[in-house]
Amino acid sequence: MYIEFVDHFCKKAIEETGSVKLSVIMPVYNEAASIEAIVAKVLASDLVQELIVVDDASSDGSRDILERIEGRDERIHCYRHRTNCGKGAAVRTGLSHCHADAVVIQDADLEYDPADYKALLAPIIADKADVVYGSRYLDHGNRPRQRWAYRWANRLLTVLSNYCTGLALTDMETCYKCFRREVIQQMPLEQDRFGIEVELTARAARMECRIIEVGIRYEGRGHDQGKKIGLIDGLEALHCIFRYW
Repeated sequence: MYIEFVDHFCKKAIEETGSVKLSVIMPVYNEAASIEAIVAKVLASDLVQELIVVDDASSDGSRDILERIEGRDERIHCYRHRTNCGKGAAVRTGLSHCHADAVVIQDADLEYDPADYKALLAPIIADKADVVYGSRYLDHGNRPRQRWAYRWANRLLTVLSNYCTGLALTDMETCYKCFRREVIQQMPLEQDRFGIEVELTARAARMECRIIEVGIRYEGRGHDQGKKIGLIDGLEALHCIFRYW
């Protein structure tokens, strides 16, 4: 019901304000098992103007897959880091190649569903927000399948981030962050790894952006399925919260 409402809201907003398109930044590191499927899901959205894939020196064959599929759709643009630099560095590389009205970050696994782009973009189209976060914890009829350790770590980091920024988010660590392009391209981003999530939030708050959360779908995976976030990344996020306070 929630998604259907947002779909209707998005269509109405497009009719009233004109067409708004997305640049999708996709950092990739050793995602050979899912990369082809997630690229297809992204390109299935008629909101996507360009998909900017940044291969962060994958060693599992992801690069070969990307080279094979790049020519299938003119919206795909692939870039490669010679050495593994981290998600934040990949996001910065992607930002330098964005041209659409809005920018969304998309992980290369299948945890997040591109069908939610309409929900993310709707408040921006309607000029109700400059930044939209896709929350895994807003109640819209779907409970995220996520290990308790990740859930509680995310809750702790979100609470601390809210305290430092004055925001009232439910999911600061979500991958799905959607920005007006001119907003995110003004940010002097520094973080190379997963601290980018904290930095984006802190800088958006400092710029006094209008930030809205919408509910999204989520299918979590564990380390045995290729999840890369661990204790060190949690400690780095904690450090970044106080660094950007």
